[in-house]
Amino acid sequence: MQSHELLREIFEKRKPKEIAADLGLSASMIYKWAEPNVAGSGIGNPLDRIEALLKSTGDHRLVQWICQRAGGFFILNPKNAPHPHSLIPATNQIVQEFADLLHVIAAATADEKITTAETKEIRARWEALKSVTEGFVSSCENGDFAAIREKHGKHAAAPVQQLRA
Repeated sequence: MQSHELLREIFEKRKPKEIAADLGLSASMIYKWAEPNVAGSGIGNPLDRIEALLKSTGDHRLVQWICQRAGGFFILNPKNAPHPHSLIPATNQIVQEFADLLHVIAAATADEKITTAETKEIRARWEALKSVTEGFVSSCENGDFAAIREKHGKHAAAPVQQLRA
């Protein structure tokens, strides 16, 4: 779906004039966002601008920030993430992320109080753990590890069987 198509659907539920008033913008600008962005037609809609900013910076914290504002979190699609070459490094990464989270929590609680900076670090480690674990689980659900078992024979099959038990 194109960004202008999504905005058009959103504008069916919330009137562009109301959105314009909320944002302090003209209604004509809001209506323009629901039109296809043609080269040279001026400023793109906010969704296109966010996408351009993401492409320019390559920093997924932009998306994470938006997801947090919406009450969720961002997980990179495992198909776009580097595919582990065996199950052991993939599971080790999850264990390491969990260990890192526990280390940050232990350090933060050592003095019986947690600062704002410590809270931010705990949140960052938690988000990293969720992302790595979700990527692993999603790969398993999609059968992405089947080729690894075949390639490595019985040695790679044993951990998969243990996970399924």
